[in-house]
Amino acid sequence: MKNGRIAGTGSYVPETIWKNEDLEKMVETSDAWIRERTGIGARHIAGEETVAQMAVKAARRALENAGICSTELDLILVGTSSSESIFPNTACLVQDEIGAFRAACLDVSAACTGFLAVYELGQLYIRSGKAKNVLLIGADALSRLVDWSDRGTCILFGDGAGAVVLRESKEGLFVQAAHSDGAKGDVLTG
Repeated sequence: MKNGRIAGTGSYVPETIWKNEDLEKMVETSDAWIRERTGIGARHIAGEETVAQMAVKAARRALENAGICSTELDLILVGTSSSESIFPNTACLVQDEIGAFRAACLDVSAACTGFLAVYELGQLYIRSGKAKNVLLIGADALSRLVDWSDRGTCILFGDGAGAVVLRESKEGLFVQAAHSDGAKGDVLTG
């Protein structure tokens, strides 16, 4: 059976960093309180860069790491919940910028599990024979959506992008269990 094998990875994070001490000035919290609950000490925050621009930078690094050209891509999948553009979708913006003119493009909005969703979808495309080379990207600028006065959620999110190139392979194993529980959707928004 065919599987997608990770051939290359790339990432991008914005230069601006907000430490927990910076959040202490915005909301009633402390470095110790945040670290005890999350392990987080700092987060990267996007300035003028868009989700697509961050995704492009991560994509280029993944393609270089994989040693393949963008024209070899059959599919680009982007997991994002914070794109500035519904259409064209972020994957299409990445496709245009990197010159992957043969690739079909699709965004998936699945919040924190967005990258896992596009990873599974990429594997399914490869298993079905519809794709041999797939670019997967998880990219978000959640700092633009977070309520910075809510210490229960603002401590969790930052911005950035990660990318993976999956290549068809007869070796390896792919097993993933996916599950959703919509009944608990208010946990982070209530």
